[in-house]
Amino acid sequence: MNRELLMLVDAISREKSVDREVVFGAVEAALASATKKLYEGEVDIRVSVDRNTGEYETFRRWHVVPDEAGLQLPDAEILLFEAKEQIGDIEVDDYIEEPVESVPIGRIGAQAAKQVILQKIRDAEREQLLNDFLSRGDKIFVGTVKRMDKGDLIVESGRVEGRLKRSEMIPKENLRSGDRVRAVIAEVDPTARGPQIMLSRSAPAFMIELFGQEVPEIEQGLLEIKSCARDPGSRAKIAVLSHDKRVDPIGTCVGVRGSRVNAVTNELAGERVDIVLWSEDPAQFVIGALAPANVVSIVVDEERHAMDVVVDEENLAIAIGRGGQNVRLASELTGWRINIMTAEESQAKQAEETTAIRALFMDKLDVDEEVADILIEEGFTSLEEVAYVPLQEMLEIESFDEDTVNELRTRAKDVLLTMEIAKEEKVEEVSQDLRDLDGLSGELIAKLADAGIHTRDDLADLAVDELTEITGVDEAQAKGLIMKAREHWFTA
Repeated sequence: MNRELLMLVDAISREKSVDREVVFGAVEAALASATKKLYEGEVDIRVSVDRNTGEYETFRRWHVVPDEAGLQLPDAEILLFEAKEQIGDIEVDDYIEEPVESVPIGRIGAQAAKQVILQKIRDAEREQLLNDFLSRGDKIFVGTVKRMDKGDLIVESGRVEGRLKRSEMIPKENLRSGDRVRAVIAEVDPTARGPQIMLSRSAPAFMIELFGQEVPEIEQGLLEIKSCARDPGSRAKIAVLSHDKRVDPIGTCVGVRGSRVNAVTNELAGERVDIVLWSEDPAQFVIGALAPANVVSIVVDEERHAMDVVVDEENLAIAIGRGGQNVRLASELTGWRINIMTAEESQAKQAEETTAIRALFMDKLDVDEEVADILIEEGFTSLEEVAYVPLQEMLEIESFDEDTVNELRTRAKDVLLTMEIAKEEKVEEVSQDLRDLDGLSGELIAKLADAGIHTRDDLADLAVDELTEITGVDEAQAKGLIMKAREHWFTA
């Protein structure tokens, strides 16, 4: 029987063109599966086949887990302290094995054994095909639509399949069986039962790769696409940078008579592309990203990572775009929150902010309106600036003498200290489990405390827009914090 086993392994190995080791692994899996059926519960069985003689041994084994973890699978796990009673130097994640009676190959059932072996071989062939494909380093998957599967497209390239989900297709695009398709490789999931390569035609990365194929200067390193924002099938923006002063980044990407950008547009169902010059200066970058609208002025708020962009009435609709498309894409491209407004709206907002700062200085520093206005005119917008800007800068204010400056700074520092103490007292009201949540800084915890959010469940119950309003964080960060706060609901 043992010799017949070796002959069977050799025959299957040659027939299927797979390594003998893979076939041996399949045989061991079949024997282990058959042995498990003799036991009640979720036992762990290992079978070891001698590659030279065909003889095999069977072991029942237990996974060593930390004492504090407890036993999740009592039939296949053992606590560390119990394991140490058997093997003194054993560690967590080791195994304790006990020899058990082996199941004769004949009792497995030829058909069951064959199915397990063939499935293992199919998995090995599939893995080899995937590895061969990925080793080529292609970022764009080129294939033919093979079939539909629950609304998704299965695309075949040679013997490798990729899945193009409905959500990753370009809207209103009608692809059918037999159509030639190009898509970017968005993800590879080796554990997936079906196609393991996940594709996308709507991701910004697809447009970047298409430009990389159409513009040789990108592959040569003369040009670089820094970022991309898309409204798939409708409009997109890319930001380009030239690493060679002799190369015009926008003209090079457009191509002669628009040949290069048109090739990308045609692949993407007519999606119009704005090519923007990338700049280290965030304000300049945003101005370029809002093209074709002309910007009158721009105010940068570093703390909120936002910009107030002023345009005239004629450019207002252009800057915003249909359905807010232009400003939304510009915001995604630059990473800045962009507020479009007219000159009148800007003036009204500045007047409102000035009134708030004046009230703050008059209340907290106990000064009259005249002194508050002098501070505002000199560019002071917060108590921190009054307290900690270099002394010499404040002494240069003509309306203030040295005693006045020192008194203002002392008052500002005293108020800030009082506010900090009050903030710490509020933070103390926050539960430890909320304070320990990853991603929550002391400042964010204080803002949550001000809003009456004291526990992890309080945070978990918030909507994304509520958290952004309370803390000022962006939508993605707010969503991430809420999901972390909810994790214990699903693991408890």
